[in-house]
Amino acid sequence: MLIAALGAGCKKYLDDGSVTEGPITEQQVWANNDYARGVLNSAYTIVPDRYNLDDNGAMQASATDEAVNSNLNSSIYTFTNGTWSPFRTVDDVYSNMYTGLRRANMFIANVDASNIVSTPSEVVKDADPVRASYDSTLAGQKSRLKGEAFFLRAYFHFELLERYGSIVLATRVFNTDEELNLPRNSFDECVNRILIDCDSAILRLPPYTDSWSASNKGRATQTAAMALKSRLLLYAASPQYNPSGDVAKWQKAADAAKALIDRNLHSIINPYVNVFLFGTAPYNKEVIFSGQPSSRNDIEQNNAPVSYDGALGRTNPTQEMVDAFEMKTTGRLITDPLSGYSASAPYTNRDPRFDLVIHYNGKTYKSKTIDTYIGGKDGIGANVNATKTGYYMRKFFNDGVTWNQQSNTSSRRPWVIFRYAEILLNYAEALNEAQGPTADVLRYVNQIRQRTGIALPALQTGNLTGNGYVQPTKEAMRERIHNERRVELCFEGHRFFDVRRWKEGARFFNVPVTGMRITPNAAGTFNYERFQVQNRVFTDKNYLYPISQTELNRAPALKQNPGY
Repeated sequence: MLIAALGAGCKKYLDDGSVTEGPITEQQVWANNDYARGVLNSAYTIVPDRYNLDDNGAMQASATDEAVNSNLNSSIYTFTNGTWSPFRTVDDVYSNMYTGLRRANMFIANVDASNIVSTPSEVVKDADPVRASYDSTLAGQKSRLKGEAFFLRAYFHFELLERYGSIVLATRVFNTDEELNLPRNSFDECVNRILIDCDSAILRLPPYTDSWSASNKGRATQTAAMALKSRLLLYAASPQYNPSGDVAKWQKAADAAKALIDRNLHSIINPYVNVFLFGTAPYNKEVIFSGQPSSRNDIEQNNAPVSYDGALGRTNPTQEMVDAFEMKTTGRLITDPLSGYSASAPYTNRDPRFDLVIHYNGKTYKSKTIDTYIGGKDGIGANVNATKTGYYMRKFFNDGVTWNQQSNTSSRRPWVIFRYAEILLNYAEALNEAQGPTADVLRYVNQIRQRTGIALPALQTGNLTGNGYVQPTKEAMRERIHNERRVELCFEGHRFFDVRRWKEGARFFNVPVTGMRITPNAAGTFNYERFQVQNRVFTDKNYLYPISQTELNRAPALKQNPGY
């Protein structure tokens, strides 16, 4: 399979390093600056974009209790309808991640002896007082480039680990004549290898995004590797992989997150929606690492309400997702009798993030009112693509984008992989599990809640559960932190793995999801009726992905994940 064309006029080469056309040899690849750098650049292209998993606009949110996909034939429902198997896979990144690992390993093995030339403009000179140690000499630049490859190797291994559990570690280039029917490494071996590669990357990389020159922003950084460590150790400490509840693992996860926080290089930005928009201010201080941004309008076209220029309305938030948003005035969940929630005005006075991430009946979008009531232009049954829940996703949108016009406009957006708000939540969760609901736990959760423009009441002892007791419990705090992740990180791909690592699949994913049927009445107001949209299936085997039968046929020593 061809992996890349190394620049204009360059020859193409295979995964195993052999050349597919022309006289260029592997030796000549590493003798040429552009070709050699192209190997690393091609590894970056493997970093996934999660806006479209089925080639028809589906997002991973619709494989969770966050959303339903309006295309009822989407392969995304393989996750939820009980048909997920080694013969029917979805989001199967197995082969692709090993392609990325091969590219990273090729670069690590060959960069030191390569003829890469010095290009000191890549890193901003005054970004770091010790810049000379990694970028002022050719040897330093090679070390920095190798650091990028170490980060990518760690990241590709993690993408496999979170899906399949233990995996075969790939820390070198395998030859085609080798025995490749290899058993998996243990989970702990995988975690330790990823940590080693993260640390190797941190030693060599620029500190953070602003350390890069404008044309190179988006490449790996120290804080990106630290963010990966934070997420990895949080997962390793969670019940899925830490059934004994070893507190030391939670403390290690807390320490990893706090180390990044203490670098003081990233921050919560305002307004909230700008986190995901890379138009005028690319790579803002909240984004730690993302996929490569591209100019696009498919996010809006795939997900906007159906009356807007033939949009497909794909991602339909569930009522469960809507109910997770607190009341703005009180900072309490709507199930709390002290919250101030009104079932006859369900969208009034809600957490401001609700209005920023979900399109609902009566909201204004592009100077028009969204009508999701029965009979409305965006309502259930309006057309085959119309919402199935009474809601549409709004997150990630740039309202200036147009589609299905004679002349369309686009906006530069990436898939954001690590952002600072996640690190704050990682720290709060891990610290609560390690030490209980300390003042620091509340402090870092509240940094997110009190972002300018959101300004929710601080999470305090009295609004944890609604009974006003003075001393909160670890369990009550855990529920609120989990809900804060659910709201802050919604539709970003976290919920799918969070529920699994918490071992709460039966609670959240093996139950029906609901929507809101809205009907107008004679008084000019609306009636709201919750209804079941879909039944969902989740069994214990679904905590991990199945290894595809194709991969097992090639390497039986992998063995299948339990239950498949």
